Amino acid sequence: MTQDQTIIFALFGSVFALLLWGRFRYDLVAFSALMVGVLLGVVEGKNAFAGFGHPATLVVALVLVVSAGLVRSGAVFLITRTLVDSSRNLGGHIALMGGIGGVLSAFMNNVAALALLMPVDIQTARKAGRAPGLSLMPLSFATILGGMVTLIGTPPNIIIAAIREEQLGKPFKMFDFAPVGGVAALAGLAFVALIGWRLIPARGDSATAGDDMSDYIAELTVPADSKLIGKRFSEIEEDAEKADVALIGLIRDGKRRYGRARNSELKGGDTLVLEASPAALDEFRAALSLAFSDEKREEQLNAAGDGVDVIEVVVTENSRLTGRTAQSIGLAWRQRTVLMGISRQGKAIRDHVRKTEVRAGDILLLLVPKDHGQDVTEWLDCLPLAERGLAVTQDSKVWLAIGMFAAAVAAASFGLVYLPVALGCVVVAYVLAKIVPLSELYTHIEWPVVVLLGSMIPLGAALQDAGGTELIAGALIGLTEGLPAWAILTVLMVVTMTLSDVLNNTATTIVAAPVGIQMAQSLCVSPDPFLMAVAIAASAAFLTPIGHKNNTLILGPGGYQFGDYWRIGLPLEVIIVAVSIPAILIFWPL
Repeated sequence: MTQDQTIIFALFGSVFALLLWGRFRYDLVAFSALMVGVLLGVVEGKNAFAGFGHPATLVVALVLVVSAGLVRSGAVFLITRTLVDSSRNLGGHIALMGGIGGVLSAFMNNVAALALLMPVDIQTARKAGRAPGLSLMPLSFATILGGMVTLIGTPPNIIIAAIREEQLGKPFKMFDFAPVGGVAALAGLAFVALIGWRLIPARGDSATAGDDMSDYIAELTVPADSKLIGKRFSEIEEDAEKADVALIGLIRDGKRRYGRARNSELKGGDTLVLEASPAALDEFRAALSLAFSDEKREEQLNAAGDGVDVIEVVVTENSRLTGRTAQSIGLAWRQRTVLMGISRQGKAIRDHVRKTEVRAGDILLLLVPKDHGQDVTEWLDCLPLAERGLAVTQDSKVWLAIGMFAAAVAAASFGLVYLPVALGCVVVAYVLAKIVPLSELYTHIEWPVVVLLGSMIPLGAALQDAGGTELIAGALIGLTEGLPAWAILTVLMVVTMTLSDVLNNTATTIVAAPVGIQMAQSLCVSPDPFLMAVAIAASAAFLTPIGHKNNTLILGPGGYQFGDYWRIGLPLEVIIVAVSIPAILIFWPL
């Protein structure tokens, strides 16, 4: 080996060792390796930061913002609220949630797709009286599988397309991954739904760790133009149950209606009294197009600027609210703030929420002007609860958000617009339409992943320039000499899968993709089947909780142990290899 090859292999070895150790965060490890590579001369200084402007890096960042916009618009609620049913048997539930997760992760970041569906799955498990761990792992695996189908579903596909463009002059298109990725995803989903979930060890309900959200007594108003007008109060109980909301009563003309509320026909201006968590409250409101308790104030807030925030505060003894009502202190007109709900453990609240006397220890759910939460909290002399990612769904913009995203995907798929440009236009449109507030634009980007990509891409290029990929490819070719094409692809997939199970799939792709191209060139065949094999294998990380972020996300809520993953993950990886190799040879012949 040359000196440069020795240095670059040592750098990659150090990166992989440190990633396995886990003592330092992966972005710091990658960036440090890049800097060392520059100082040692294996990475040119002028190319050191080229990875941060790389199309793959930009697409990953933009997809995360677009995903946040689809969440804020209520697009996910639109899907889940009509399909999820706690009375469905476990196998049916896993098949349905897996299907939803697979479809969503094909068109948005698969980590974001899981983050959206995990609370729904946990909530459904509780309603059904079963441990969330029985369905969370299948859901995680389903979102990973769904990401294999499209260009934007998972970072490895984005990187593969970018490497193909650099090496061969033309990238993979949006749905080029669909034939092979679709076969792998369908086979994987079928296994997970029919057999896989039965292999998960029974664990106790550990989801309580992340389920400390208080339930609030809250109020929602029926707008004057609501489709609910004329319906009986009892007719919306099914929608309430789906959203995990308990309907308590009805207020009309300032008076509570108790026993006769179920049979009352709803009118414009009626107030529904309910008990729910903040997330369930927002889902129910978005599903039925209801307004908050102070509809006029809500309209003024939305018209005033960049939107609204939802915050939770704890009332102190010295708070100006203690012993008084929100209405009496002029919370609405003094601070432009709407009291959405009150959480008072063990105490009944029988009056209008905004007319209820607040006590020390109460938790209040407040609708405040964008970025004014701290000012309102200080004015009230309350204590803020820890940030829990509460947001108000912009349900009126759901079809606008879906339409803009669909148009961008279609334009990129037909080659009319370069994919990063198409996604960039969607982000701009989401900000202008106030689907994603400008103040939150950069908070939705997972910067450690951006740094990881931006750092590893120049290192991957240095590995190739130094002839490192040729050495690795030569070793694999020597190992598989005389074997048929399917056996060579199998070895490449198994090696890539093994790396992806213990390392970040992004880093694995950057190393394995050039190796695949080199193997194809050495064999004098098309590189496309080798790139497809790497794309599928790099995403198929099912053996450990560290192989993919989705597996890490479910570790705590599911109550899993490190060794639980391989029980279902090992046969799943075998199935993926078994179905992917024939599919690759059919759709991407050598």
